[in-house]
Order: sequence, then structure tokens, then C-alpha cells
Amino acid sequence: MNQYHLRKRSNSLMRGVILFLLLAVNTQLSSQVTPKHNKQTLENKKKKLNEEINEINSLLSETKAIKKTSLNQLVAINKKISIREELISTINAEINQLNREIKQNEKEITKLKENLDKLKAEYARLIYFAQRNRDSYSRLVFIFASGDFNQAYLRLKYFQQYSQFRKKQAAEIVSAQAMITEKVNELKDKRHEKNLLLGNEEEEKGSLTKERQDQEVVLSDLQKKEKELKSELEKKKRDAENLQLAIKKLIEIEIKKKAEEAMKAEAAALAAKKAAEKKTSKGKETKEETKVVKEVKKESGIPELSEEAVELSNDFANNRGKLPWPVTKGYICEQYGEHEHPAIKGFMMFNNGIEICTSMGSQARAVFAGEVTGIAISPTGGKLVIIRHGEYLSVYSNLGDVVVKSGEKISVKQVIGTILHNDDEGKSSVNLQIWKGQKTMDPSGWLMNAK
Repeated sequence: MNQYHLRKRSNSLMRGVILFLLLAVNTQLSSQVTPKHNKQTLENKKKKLNEEINEINSLLSETKAIKKTSLNQLVAINKKISIREELISTINAEINQLNREIKQNEKEITKLKENLDKLKAEYARLIYFAQRNRDSYSRLVFIFASGDFNQAYLRLKYFQQYSQFRKKQAAEIVSAQAMITEKVNELKDKRHEKNLLLGNEEEEKGSLTKERQDQEVVLSDLQKKEKELKSELEKKKRDAENLQLAIKKLIEIEIKKKAEEAMKAEAAALAAKKAAEKKTSKGKETKEETKVVKEVKKESGIPELSEEAVELSNDFANNRGKLPWPVTKGYICEQYGEHEHPAIKGFMMFNNGIEICTSMGSQARAVFAGEVTGIAISPTGGKLVIIRHGEYLSVYSNLGDVVVKSGEKISVKQVIGTILHNDDEGKSSVNLQIWKGQKTMDPSGWLMNAK
């Protein structure tokens, strides 16, 4: 009877041990789940920023070839500094992320080691218990001491499960040791990666310091000839104003022409319908309403769009922030709207679009499918092209040879002409404007990845 009670207490102890170990295993497995870090996004951003810096360096080499300090040099250096600062910020974000991952790894390794120690301790208890109760006679006594057949069956199954659990615990210990080794190696890799990034960051900071020194030199040279520069800028400002007036006039003519075409088409359709059908009072009311609507639109200068034009307009509007650039490579060297001159404090400039600097000999291309509705000589030199996209218009100026003609339907990214090169400034640039009716819009908000 005493032996039976001893066996019963041992049975209860083993059940408690098993439950504890199962809980430990679950804790260990849950500790292995780590959040996913979007490292690829930072890597892609870093790659893109490096590509932009390389592009600007390439364009700067063209500017430096003229052997005199130019405003374009200052703009390019300013842009490069801005990108370099963003690149350093991105590297910092990568380092901070690695620091978080390293800290998480260290926590996981500590927890895995604690769990491994627990597993080893409990496994040692299992072995000790098994050694004390290893003879077959004791097991048989324990089984035959059962109150009924069901209890005897359960005790037999217990011994079988106990043996399997020991094997499982041994496997868990081996697995935990392997996982610790893996995490330690992963930690070493992350620390190595962090050291590389820190070196990369220092290198970029060195480049940034050099670029800021270049910026000071160019800015100082430009400020020395401020009077001459102001005179040139005043002329450019007048030329730019004349360009805006010319574009606005062309767009007004285009809107008026479209409105007249729409009115004529509507009048012809109404006349044909009137001749073919008998008038009804309801029909008269509908036609009168249509006539009033058309008159209101005519007064406001809004052309009636065809179904095709409406669809094109909707497509254009839905592609805000997704339009391709009008050049294969380049950067925005003058922003939309009013802004201060980069070299002369207090001197304000204005642009109805954005100026995009690119390499010599580059071609301009359409940002969206549409119809060429105007080609004209620009007051600033070169030619300008207007393309209609439903109720939207895109305008490209500072072009040399134009390879499209008025009325031509064109596709997205289709080449429309060659961009002029300014020998004095060592700069090739195209001015892009986007209009909706007679209102200008900031093109940088429409182009993909524009800053």
C-alpha cells in the first residue's frame, strides 16, 4: 500500500513536470517569432539616391567644361547636397534598424539560453527519475495496482508517453543549441553590416563637407558679380513673363477653338434631329435646356468635350503622381511658383511650371497620350509644343528640332523634340507646364518620384 501511494505521488510529479516542459517549449517557440523589417525599402531608396547623385555629377561635368562659374553649377551643387543629406539620413535609418535588430537578437539569445538551461535541468530530472524506476518489476507492480482495467491501460500509456517525451526533450535541447548558434552567427553578421554602414556614413559625410565647400566657392564667385547677374536675371525674368503670356494666349485660342467646334457640332446635331423628328413639348424643353447649358459654357470659355476626350481627361487625372518624366534622366533645377533666387537674397523668381535640367542632346517626350494642338516659337528662344489630354494641357518649351506636327495623336513617352543647350551656362533644360483650362498646376505633383 505504501508502494502504491509512492507510485501515485510520482505519477502526479511527472504530470506536473510534463506540463511545465510543454509550457517551456511553447514559450521558446513563441520567442522565435520576430517582426519583419522592411530593409529592402531602405536599400532601394539608397540605390536611387546614389543614382541621382551620379546623374548630377555627370551634368556638373558638362557645366564645368565652360570654365566659368555659372548659376547652374550652384543649383546642381545645392541639389546634390540635398540628396546627399537624404542619403545620410537613409543610412542612419538603416543603422537604427540594425541596432534594433541587434538588440532583439541579444534578447532572443538570452531567452534561448535560459530556456535551454531549463530544458537541460528538467531533462536531468527525467533521467534521474527513470534511473530510480528503471526495473520492469516496479512498473508492473504500478500497473497491476490499478483499481480497474481502464486505470491500468492509462498507466501503461503513461509509461509509453513518458519514454517518447524524453526523446522529444533530447531533440528539443539539440534544436535549441543549434538555434542559439544560428542567432549568434546572425548577430555577428548584423554587427559587421553595421560597421560597414558606419564607414559608409563617414564617407558620405566627407563628401557632403566637400560639396558644401564647393557651394561656398561658387556662391562667393556669383555674389562678387551680383550686379551683372541681376541684370541677366532681370532680362530672363522679362523673357519668362513674355513666355507665360504667349503660352496663355495660345491656350486661350485653343480653348476658344474647341468651344466653337463643340458648339458647331451641337448645332448641326440639333438641326439634323429637328429635321428628322417631330417636335414634342418635352423635346422642346430638353433642347432648350441643352441650349442654355451650351450658352453658359460658351460664355465661360469651357469647351464641350467629346466622349473620347472625357475618357482621356479622366485617365490623365487618375495618373497624378504616376506620369513619366519628359526626359529619360535629369533633375528639377527650378521649382514651380514663386521662389527666392539661390544666389541673390531677396530676388524673387516665378515659374508657371518646372525647369528640368538634363544632359546635352537629350530629347523631350510626352508625359501622357494626347493630341498636339500647338507648336510655336518661344519668346525665350527655341520652340514650344502644347499637347491636349482632354481638359488638361501639357506644355514643353526650350526645344530645338520638333518632330511632331499640330493635330497629331501621340502616345505616352513619344519623343516630341530635342532640348536646346545653353553654351553660356553649360546647361540643357526643358520647361514643363501643366494646365487645366486656364489654370496652371505644379507639374512636380504629377510626375513619378518628383522632389
